[in-house]
Amino acid sequence: RMRALNLFIDDLYGAQKVIADGVLPAELLADSANFRPECCGISPPQGVWAHISGCDLVRDGDGTIYVLEDNLRVPSGVSYMLENRKITKRVFGDLFRDLDIQPVDDYPARLYDLLASLTPRRGVEPALVVLTPGVHNSAYFEHAFLAQQMGAALAEGSDLVVDDDDVVWMRTIDGRKRVDVIYRRIDDLFLDPEAFRPDSMLGVPGLMRAWRSGTVAIANAPGAGVADDKVIYSYVPELVRYYLGEDILLPNVPTWRCIDPAERSHVLAHLHELVVKPANESGGYGILIGPRATPEELDEYRIRIEADPRNFIAQPTLAISTAPTLSG
Repeated sequence: RMRALNLFIDDLYGAQKVIADGVLPAELLADSANFRPECCGISPPQGVWAHISGCDLVRDGDGTIYVLEDNLRVPSGVSYMLENRKITKRVFGDLFRDLDIQPVDDYPARLYDLLASLTPRRGVEPALVVLTPGVHNSAYFEHAFLAQQMGAALAEGSDLVVDDDDVVWMRTIDGRKRVDVIYRRIDDLFLDPEAFRPDSMLGVPGLMRAWRSGTVAIANAPGAGVADDKVIYSYVPELVRYYLGEDILLPNVPTWRCIDPAERSHVLAHLHELVVKPANESGGYGILIGPRATPEELDEYRIRIEADPRNFIAQPTLAISTAPTLSG
């Protein structure tokens, strides 16, 4: 899945053969909220745009494991899993002693190895930076946690500078130090005020110049979020067949595309039974769960779908599996 998605992203910012061959409708790209024209013509090392992915998996009542969605822009949440595991091992040590539970403790080390492998300078220890929006970001704990676990520097945009040499430098008390790899936790539009939003106070002016010139690696690469689009998600089985000549291993949840008139009619007629999602929201924002919605909420969502059908998909409600919970 990730190989196909990386090939897809690389194609979109290059020859766009997937559109020329009729696999993906051109209007989906034209109306994509996360397609970055500034990335066209850039090809990261080995064509990898999404180095870290957060594919949400769910198990239905019949035991089928589905991919619920793909998160390739700025995947978040792994630190909470690591902390939860640490606490669970303390509280239920006997379970971990008696059961064959796979460890997750090596995640920070594996993340470091991945990021270090991206360094453009060979033969020297790579300088890694976790780029954070700052303490007021809801995921700041994770930024600080992963930086500490990897032994990487935790930096805000104001800590970094790009000169005319198109090299990223970090300001330190010992003077400037060159940066080789940036694990960025800032959305594209705020990453570089020279390339994206000029009013951004979070990013690094000139960062896109440095990335384009190959003097610094960025994970995940700017523009990777184009594949986060939930309408694009519905095409992943076709993308896997197109790029790899294979059938997908883990299926998508059955999905109706509201941009298609026939499928939109079905969604509007069964709105009270379905889960409807905006194409480019994350973290559960903007989702309508039909069976739990009020008549007013259903009417409001019906208006939104009819006004902007490209921005919505619908899926059936799943009987998602649960795990036993000890309470009290």
